[in-house]
Amino acid sequence: MSDDRVGSYPTRRTTPWDPPPEFDELRERGPITRMRYPDGHLGWVVTGFELARAVLADHRFSARSEFKRAPVARPGTDPFYGAEAMPGWLVDMDRPQHTRLRRVLAGHFTDRRVRAELSDRVTEIVGGHLDAMAATGPPTDLVPHFSLPVPSMVICELLGVPVSSRAEFQHKSEVLFSLDSTAEQATAAMTELEAFLRELVATKKRAPGIDVLSHMVNTSDLEPAEIAGTGVLLLTAGHETTANSLSLATLTLLCTPGQRKAMPDRVEDMGRPVDELLRYLTVFHFGVPRTPLEDVELVGRRIRAGESITVALPSANRDPARFPAPNTLDLHRAEGRHLAFGHGIHQCVGQHLARLEMKIGLHGLFRRFPGLALACSPQDVPVSADMGIYGVHALPVTW
Repeated sequence: MSDDRVGSYPTRRTTPWDPPPEFDELRERGPITRMRYPDGHLGWVVTGFELARAVLADHRFSARSEFKRAPVARPGTDPFYGAEAMPGWLVDMDRPQHTRLRRVLAGHFTDRRVRAELSDRVTEIVGGHLDAMAATGPPTDLVPHFSLPVPSMVICELLGVPVSSRAEFQHKSEVLFSLDSTAEQATAAMTELEAFLRELVATKKRAPGIDVLSHMVNTSDLEPAEIAGTGVLLLTAGHETTANSLSLATLTLLCTPGQRKAMPDRVEDMGRPVDELLRYLTVFHFGVPRTPLEDVELVGRRIRAGESITVALPSANRDPARFPAPNTLDLHRAEGRHLAFGHGIHQCVGQHLARLEMKIGLHGLFRRFPGLALACSPQDVPVSADMGIYGVHALPVTW
C-alpha cells in the first residue's frame, strides 16, 4: 500500500555536514513521496539514488523554467520560475534549445582540456592565495581569503572577465542565491549582471581574446543576448558552488582528523577523496526541479503531467541502497559515482573544472598549513542554510 502522507521539503540540519535527518525517514517510506510546495502545489520529492538518476536522465521530465517550483520559500526565484527561460540559461531549457547551447560550451570544459590547459594556472592561483595567508599570519577567515577568491579568479580568467569586477559580481550572485532576497532585488541583480555581460560581449566582438566568451562571440551562431546570459550563468554558478564546496570540505576535514590524515600526499591522487567529499556534502541542497510533460509511472506511483518533482540530491547521495555506510565520510571509498553534479543532459558542464579546483585547493591548503585548525568551536561556524548553495558564510582558522 502506498504511503500518501504529505510533508514539506526538509531543511532542519543537526550538523553542518549532514542533510536533514528527515530524509532518512522519507527514503524508508519509498524513493518517491508526496510533498507540499510553498505555493500549496501538491507534488513529489525523490529521495532514492537510482530513481533520482532515472528521473534526471528521462526526457519525459522537463527542466523548463515555465514549470519550475522552488521546494522552499524563495521569493528571489519568482521572476524566473513560471516564466520562459532567459536567453542563454540552458539549465532552464529542454532539447533542442539546450542542445544548441550546450554544444557550444562543452568543448571548453572537457576533462582533458581542463587538466591540460588550467592545471598550472589553478596551481598558481592557489599558491598565491596561500602565500598571502602565510604573509599576514593567523588567524584568518578562509572564505574571503581563499575558498571564495580562488574559484572566482579562475572563472574570471576563463571567461575573460576583468578580475577587478569580481567583488561586484560576487555581491550580485549572493543576492540571486539568497533565500531572503525579494523578487525586486533578484531582478535588479540579474538585470545588472546581464548588462555587464552584454557590454563585455560587445568588447569581445571588437577586440577578441583567447577566453571562452571571445570564442563564443566570434565562432558560434549564438545571439549576443544568449552569450551574455550564458556568461551570467557560468560566472555565478562557476564560483558559488566550488567556493562553498571548498569551505565546507575544509570544515569537515578539520572536524574529522582521521579522514584528514587519510588525504594523499600527491595531488594526482586527490580524485577519489574529492569525489567522496562532493558526495558527502552535496552543496546543491534544495535539489533539482523537474516536471513531467505526460503522465508517468514511477515505482508504482502515478505521476500526473504538470506535477512538480524535486530530486533531493543530498538524500540520493546518502542512500544506503547505493552507498554502504552513507553517513560516514570515507576518503578511501571506491565508488565515486554520485549525483552532486546532477545527471543526464543537464549534468553540470563545469564539473571537471570544479574537481580540479577542489583537488588542487584542498591539497595545497593542508600541505602548506599542516597545523590548520578551527579558530572557533564548530557550532559557531555560520552555515549558509539561507542560500541556494549550501556552505559557510565564514570559516575562522589558525595554524
